Amino acid sequence: MPEFIIANMPLVWLALMVLLLIVEAATAPLVCIWFALGALAALIAALFGAPLWLQAAWFLAVSLLTLWLTRPLAVKYLNNRKVATNADRVVGAEAVVTQDIDNISGAGAVHVDGKEWTARSESGEHIAKGSVVRVCRIEGVKLIVDRA
Repeated sequence: MPEFIIANMPLVWLALMVLLLIVEAATAPLVCIWFALGALAALIAALFGAPLWLQAAWFLAVSLLTLWLTRPLAVKYLNNRKVATNADRVVGAEAVVTQDIDNISGAGAVHVDGKEWTARSESGEHIAKGSVVRVCRIEGVKLIVDRA
């Protein structure tokens, strides 16, 4: 590596850190903040006169350590996009089939919680009108049901 770059490694690490912070600000949350922290650690090492290999080691170690420690928490709290609705309360409830459920023809309806819902069978089997079913989940505006 040229002597000029080695002599100015604090500026290189500072520039890398600023670039990573700009990328972080311009993209989805927590994409490269860990590497900006690694660049900060390498910058501090460079300011104390550490050799280039040690600066790079600090960069990698701090980046990977902060990624390993915080990424699971970040994913858990930032990607929690499920929005609970009042309709969620029908999941697990029993319903009465009001129109034969036939997944092939795209027909079927159930009555649950005082409302009429379009329904499809979880297993794909035909379920006759009047049968009692249990709601497995909601997909869009359809209930996916199975025999109770």
